[in-house]
Amino acid sequence: MLADDHALVRNGLKDVISTIHDTEIVGEAENGLEAISLSKSLRPSLLTLDAGMPYARGMEVFGEVRRWSPETKIAIVTGFTATGALAEWVTAGADGIFLKTCTPDEMQHGFSILLDGGAYVSKAVLSSLEQRAERVELTARERQILHLIAEGLSNLEIAERLSISPKTVDNHRTRMMAKLGVHSVVQLLAFALKEGLLDSNAQL
Repeated sequence: MLADDHALVRNGLKDVISTIHDTEIVGEAENGLEAISLSKSLRPSLLTLDAGMPYARGMEVFGEVRRWSPETKIAIVTGFTATGALAEWVTAGADGIFLKTCTPDEMQHGFSILLDGGAYVSKAVLSSLEQRAERVELTARERQILHLIAEGLSNLEIAERLSISPKTVDNHRTRMMAKLGVHSVVQLLAFALKEGLLDSNAQL
């Protein structure tokens, strides 16, 4: 089953899946609510799911399909390349993760593995996640301070909130900027937002 709000993408996925032996498209959805409804009734072996559709976000669809059709393999096919968003899908337990820029051959290979009961993460996604892991190793305290910086607190206010010295806060801020390769608080916050480091679920 295909779930994507762009007909062009669905048609491209149809072409890929048509090359997989003994496989057929049982349904198509162009918004999140339709994807949930069809998945409940059709219980497909494999669902290709766009991460961002109208009426219900990809993660909401993912949760409902897991609830109503746990045997369905879910392959995220997304245009979102931010590693923070990709990491969320890994954490959520997606069976497959593909970028829309993947080659048809890689998608065909990955979908075949999923239909055989395995899991597959595309090469581009793996590379992105590996690079993120190398550069975004913030400590629990650094993440805590990052959230407080994002709230607009000064070094002194953060120090008072955490019962540490302003100098310690400044040292943490300097180390974070060095780790992430940024040179200002604005760049620090922009990077953190892009990489999903300011997600409320990530706050420690």
